[in-house]
Amino acid sequence: MDKNNDNFSTRFGIIAASIGMAVGTGNIWRFPRIAGMWGGGTFLFALTVAVIVWAIPLLIGEFLIGRKTRVGNIAAFRDFMGKKYTWMGGWLAFCSLGIAFYYAVVAGWSLRYFIFSISGAISPGVEGEVLWEGFISSPGQTILFHFLATALTVAIIYRGIKGGVEKVINILLPSLFVLLAILAVRALFLPDALVGLRYLFVPEWGELLSGRVWLEAFTQAAWSTGAGWGLLMVYAVYSREEEDIGRNSSIIAFADVLAGFLAGTAILITVFSMAPSVAEGEAILDAGNVGLTFIYIVELLVDMPGGVIVAPLFFLALSVAAISSLTAMIELGATNLIDTGLKRKKAALLAGLIIFIMGIPSAIWIDFLDNQDWVWGVGLLISGLLVAIAIMKYGVEDARAEVNAISDIHIGKWWSYCIRLFPVMFIIIFGWWVMQSIEWHPDDWWHPFEVFSTGTMIFQWGLLALVMFFLNDFLADNLREGKMLSPEERQE
Repeated sequence: MDKNNDNFSTRFGIIAASIGMAVGTGNIWRFPRIAGMWGGGTFLFALTVAVIVWAIPLLIGEFLIGRKTRVGNIAAFRDFMGKKYTWMGGWLAFCSLGIAFYYAVVAGWSLRYFIFSISGAISPGVEGEVLWEGFISSPGQTILFHFLATALTVAIIYRGIKGGVEKVINILLPSLFVLLAILAVRALFLPDALVGLRYLFVPEWGELLSGRVWLEAFTQAAWSTGAGWGLLMVYAVYSREEEDIGRNSSIIAFADVLAGFLAGTAILITVFSMAPSVAEGEAILDAGNVGLTFIYIVELLVDMPGGVIVAPLFFLALSVAAISSLTAMIELGATNLIDTGLKRKKAALLAGLIIFIMGIPSAIWIDFLDNQDWVWGVGLLISGLLVAIAIMKYGVEDARAEVNAISDIHIGKWWSYCIRLFPVMFIIIFGWWVMQSIEWHPDDWWHPFEVFSTGTMIFQWGLLALVMFFLNDFLADNLREGKMLSPEERQE
């Protein structure tokens, strides 16, 4: 492969890929629902604070680690912190891959519903729940579309960074924002559009006194922006030397929020305009991510004027968002495999094969998918903590000085304070989620095989930590250092 294909060729290329990493299905189905349920404009204010003090500091830290080490997550922690911390990189990498296993299934759902929408299966009179149950109860279909989503993404990774990821995402990302903008503008012309706008943008300032609003906002910032996932760390491996870490990280975080605004405008206006009453609209928001997206929105879209056109646009946007995020996840797997000595093409194929096989249980059993989403979704908070610990171990002020040396904008002391305070923020948010699970299952919260229990998280996290700790020295000794790899070797 051409040796000039080793890195992103333009600043827009890495920013687009990184925004595509962050903007996923959560922006389209979780952001509108949570914003509508927790204070609208008040939630957006809290989210903005969370992005500044949680997401951007972590994204800057990831970018620095990836750019400095030029290796995948596992070897990056070894080189950045020291050999005995290699297991931390292993945790972070597997946690993100654990999400990729079932996220590829969700991407398959999005593709299936796009096909439903253009084939006429989604038309006036459709019963969303019947359509959903018919699809999700057919393993042949769910596995097929899981495979198609994975194969499509592997094809992107297979062609390398410049010829694959950058080239494709440069088309997909602008297309996604155009689609979201079209959906948002169309929604503004629906009857009673102001009701939905009120839910999204009008603040209820008294809600700022609610700890739940802040917890939801920080959780959304952690899950939506990709901060702490290790995905930006991997893309930074292929960044140009002159990349502006501070500016790029800020653009990525706020572009993710913008995508949520657009999706929220489209979704909330549609829900409150087409639902028979405000109370039923609120009930739809309570239906959860899957219920909102694959059951109720299906019925609402086809009943709205022009729904036959809007429905395909919506599910196309959902599919593009899913594929752009899945691309980053599979690239994470491929890059870490490249560090074992595999060539890119073999690493891409192997990463895709592993993700497909490991995702089959989630494609067959929805409870298994929900369990994995719960375990590794909350586990991402731990991954964020590990990134913050890595920066603290390296030296917060030393890290800030290095970022400022190659940034057009000056990163002030606020970044250092946020990194140092990160363990406190983590304890509060992580502790809240643990308490939530105990409240949900007061009698069997300890059960390791309950879908949403505390026990299932501890069991699976403990198993992963034990395996990675046991393999620490083996991984440290057998993963090559970035400087040992030439551009040709990384991309062949």
